Amino acid sequence: MCIRQIVAILCFAFALTVGAADPPLAEHTDEGFAVPQPGHELSFPAAHGSHPAFKIEWWYITGHLYAGERRFGFQATFFRFATRPPAGDATAAVATENVDFQTGELHLAHMSLLDVATGTFYHQERLNRAGWDAAATVGRVAVHNGSWSLKAVPDATAAEAADPPMQLRGGVRGEVAWDLRLRPAQPHVIFGVDGVSRKGAADTAASYYITYPRLATTGSLRLGEETLAVTGQTWMDHEISSSQLGERQVGWDWTSIQLDDGRALMVYILRRDDGTPDPYSTLAWIEADGTVRHQAVADFSMKATRHWTSPHTGGEYPVAWTLSSRDPATGAERTLRLEPLADDQEVRGVLGRVTYWEGACRVLDADGTAIGSAYLELTGYAESMQGRLR
Repeated sequence: MCIRQIVAILCFAFALTVGAADPPLAEHTDEGFAVPQPGHELSFPAAHGSHPAFKIEWWYITGHLYAGERRFGFQATFFRFATRPPAGDATAAVATENVDFQTGELHLAHMSLLDVATGTFYHQERLNRAGWDAAATVGRVAVHNGSWSLKAVPDATAAEAADPPMQLRGGVRGEVAWDLRLRPAQPHVIFGVDGVSRKGAADTAASYYITYPRLATTGSLRLGEETLAVTGQTWMDHEISSSQLGERQVGWDWTSIQLDDGRALMVYILRRDDGTPDPYSTLAWIEADGTVRHQAVADFSMKATRHWTSPHTGGEYPVAWTLSSRDPATGAERTLRLEPLADDQEVRGVLGRVTYWEGACRVLDADGTAIGSAYLELTGYAESMQGRLR
């Protein structure tokens, strides 16, 4: 019996033990925030908007842009953190675009851009209270933090009602700026079991996890004094929760992979304080038609092949990986290699006190053939994430 088989058996047995002991999800946290519930049917497009009854929410966008032979990677993430549950009708509370300063929500946003040709990495963060300078709207995609914004465009057709095109405006200080149109190339998908993505054994560690695996992207990118017309592909996550990590989880390794054959993968390894993967880690294959097939941590492997030490923080990040999984299309084992387009893609948070590596990668087959693009997120290496998302 090979080592991988032994590990798989042990992980499966542990998962069964943990699963058997798991209580059902609580309806609310001790603070009074809502917890995602199995079987709850999300209504679209309203579900793309804000959910103020929950403590933590983010709209996360990463993509690869091209201007002729030039290539760029970008990130735009809008976070909403509630400091207390809303009083009264949660669907009406907070979250309008024209309100005075509020104390019940904080809005953090991160923007970054990688210029692949030069290896230059730009990044910036903003932190504002809910109000005129930052808000997330209930019932539709409309979130902003200062001049940065993500909004559904008003000219969606009837066929686009559940998945409307969006406009993303962002940048980094005065150095770069982008104005991008994001149009779903395939419908949204929902990860998890019975509509809920469990993140740990705790009865509150769960999220509603909505994803656009592929958004056709067009628009403009200003880099210094130069403005470029760009096209490309974008990935978008929208997670809604009130507690994302369990007590012993210190961080995660996450990747979104867009294959050239029209399929996609999402993987997250939730790392425990003893270095082992949490049984709630998962891999999802997404077919071109939107079908999602999940694999448990015992059924795939994700191994670091190279590390990079940040000269800024001292964090040691595993920036290159080999991912092995059974391909549901063929039933055969498939090996994918993730290689960063630049090593230094560390986002150093000061205002939000979260530092992590968020990097554009190329995807290679086992023989070194380029077969797609990816983004890789590595947290908990410069600092533990314990307590940050609970």
